[in-house]
Amino acid sequence: MSNQQNLVIVGGCGHVGLPLGIVLASRGLSVSLLDIDAAKVEKINAGQMPFREAGAEPVLRQVLGKTLTATTDSQCLRLADVVITVVGTPVDRHLNPTVNELYQSVDGMLQYINDGTLLILRSTVSPGVTKLVYQRIKSLGRDIDLAFCPERIAEGNAMEELVKLPQIVSAFEPAALRRARELFLTIASTVIELSPLEAELAKLFTNSWRYLNFAISNQFYMLAETYGLDFYRIHDAVTREYPRMRSFARAGFAAGPCLLKDTLQLSAFSGNHFFLGHAAMLVNEGLPDFIVTQMRPLGLADKTVAILGMAFKGESDDNRDSLSYKLKKLLEVEAKEVLCTDPYVPDPRLVPLSEALSRAQIFVLGAPHAAYRDLPITADKVVIDIWNYWPGRHAESAQPPIPVAAGGAQS
Repeated sequence: MSNQQNLVIVGGCGHVGLPLGIVLASRGLSVSLLDIDAAKVEKINAGQMPFREAGAEPVLRQVLGKTLTATTDSQCLRLADVVITVVGTPVDRHLNPTVNELYQSVDGMLQYINDGTLLILRSTVSPGVTKLVYQRIKSLGRDIDLAFCPERIAEGNAMEELVKLPQIVSAFEPAALRRARELFLTIASTVIELSPLEAELAKLFTNSWRYLNFAISNQFYMLAETYGLDFYRIHDAVTREYPRMRSFARAGFAAGPCLLKDTLQLSAFSGNHFFLGHAAMLVNEGLPDFIVTQMRPLGLADKTVAILGMAFKGESDDNRDSLSYKLKKLLEVEAKEVLCTDPYVPDPRLVPLSEALSRAQIFVLGAPHAAYRDLPITADKVVIDIWNYWPGRHAESAQPPIPVAAGGAQS
């Protein structure tokens, strides 16, 4: 593929589009980041990342104004040889996938893009949606090459993973598949070709597998803790120098904008017969309830509880679908006061870490940020550390086991 190609990323200032745009621009492609968020566009054009992404800002400043720019003007689509859209298919309040936003976005783009353009769907879509978009484009008599090339990055590590991980490409027509393959070979050494339905399922299988894997660990954590046992002593025993347990994850909040959503999409595709997925949702979404149940003997009514970390994972500033917020709501019903803090999340409701440390009697680690590694929490305070971020500290502050019947963990 010629490096003179003009490429537009629709939704290009977000967690998926921006790192991809920076990497493509660093390979010499002319990239426009099209977004409706004017504040993010302004920040990016000033050489600043609007969110945490390791290694991104120095490269952004290198390519800015040369091969990359951010804009709110849809007219840039008229000059595009390649358009990548990162608008996906969310789930509605009834837990069903919705395609309206994607259809509206595609229809809007078709008003600007020329025939002969390569249009790539990048964000996760429900199985079969790529075919529906393809048929929609053809029914309008447009000569657009359509491909589905799902992203598989871990948020925060995109700059590294975009160039190291194999890229999956799919399309219904050979020309579209060839163009997509050539594009992604500019950033990755390996490209894997699938049919669109296979690629859609590959993305959903990936995230659902991770969600199920975390659910297994969280279920085991709840079983051990219900009987006053240290889950991590058992975890160490079964994983140490034992390769068959290498995939046994640690316990912790399984949250964020992808894992639950994609498990729900796979469930809908299965006709609600994805029973493992349903069980995983109950376990992972039930972990905050379990934590509150375990804390009740501490006398929450006259205690101030601090939640340390409101992002959905460590070293992130993204609080979308964070289970720390679910825990906050549950504790607000029972505790005297709930203080929330995070060094990265921009939420005006949060308090400084120093205030949380001085006022709270109970601490729950919501996200294992590096800033919390050496906190001066005195021995008289209770620490709930589901991540085992402070090995040994959990044992120091553990309460006597709660007598329940077998299988009585709230999940």
